[in-house]
Amino acid sequence: MDERVKTYDEKMQKAFSFLLSDYQTIRAGRANPHVLDKIKVDYYGTPTPIQQVGNITVPEARMIQIAPWEKSLIKEIEKAIMASDIGITPSNDGAVIRLVFPELTEERRKDLVKDVKKKGEECKVAIRNIRRDANDSLKKLAKTEISEDEIKDLEDSVQKITDKYIKDVDKAVDDKAKEILTV
Repeated sequence: MDERVKTYDEKMQKAFSFLLSDYQTIRAGRANPHVLDKIKVDYYGTPTPIQQVGNITVPEARMIQIAPWEKSLIKEIEKAIMASDIGITPSNDGAVIRLVFPELTEERRKDLVKDVKKKGEECKVAIRNIRRDANDSLKKLAKTEISEDEIKDLEDSVQKITDKYIKDVDKAVDDKAKEILTV
């Protein structure tokens, strides 16, 4: 792969990877510890990821259990979870915090699928913008460094890469939608 095209391939890969990591934080009825990825706990005045202040386990299909390494953090962890947008109220027994995920309603599942499709579209737009930037930079090269034929070949390879990532995004959207709609 040409070095000039490779940088745009890497940018498209980053956009796609961001979409996949975003999809991990969407809860689909089952307990997924990744819904906690964006939550930060006030740990002695420092916002710290929840994974760094306790042990997170999934003892049952619809429950996440957080065992803080310091008992004094239970209140802080609960406060951080309540302030987040995951929509689950934590309960604790003085030693561990439990998050019980309710079954998703049909309406909520459909809303989540709409959200998944919207995020997929945003990713496709980002990928197409990267393609546009690549083609613009190649056209600038045409005036100075390389021939029209080489430009055409490079634009074709950029288009092939774009098509590949768009296909990957469509598959990721379909897979996540199926996961959400599966009861």
